Amino acid sequence: MKMDQKQLKKMVLSAILAGIAVVGSTFSFPVFGSKCAPVQHLVNVLCAVFVGPWWGLAAAFIASLIRNMAGLGTLLAFPGSMCGALLSGLLYKMTKAVPAACIGEVVGTGLIGGMLAYPIAALLMGNSAAALFTFVVPFLVSTAGGSIIAFVVLMILKKTNRLALLKSMVEE
Repeated sequence: MKMDQKQLKKMVLSAILAGIAVVGSTFSFPVFGSKCAPVQHLVNVLCAVFVGPWWGLAAAFIASLIRNMAGLGTLLAFPGSMCGALLSGLLYKMTKAVPAACIGEVVGTGLIGGMLAYPIAALLMGNSAAALFTFVVPFLVSTAGGSIIAFVVLMILKKTNRLALLKSMVEE
């Protein structure tokens, strides 16, 4: 099966954005026992806008996997990034609105990912202090920061007429 040019461009851009997320994870800070990396959330919103929900989900998974293999993250990186990437991408696909992508990232990562982190922390990481909402606040802090940065970057691109140009380069 031959991959068309549009899909190939999306795959390559997803790989580049995943790499940026991995490198960006070296910039992190602890919040209530969680490692918060806002660059991942910036990348999730950019993926939503430029490559869509499924390539965004793949980029989040790859970034989480590499971060874990390199010792730059924990297993909590998976629900923390993948839920936000998927919901952000789906909302952007439905609305074509940057604020919707940002809201999807915050809800997907902060609320859904934060709650899904509980069984991972409790069962796989042996964290007996974890509870259903333990990771919601730290995940919200991380995703809010990254989503705000993404919003600002995308609004600047939109105002300077570069957003449509960049999107058309991926879509051609």
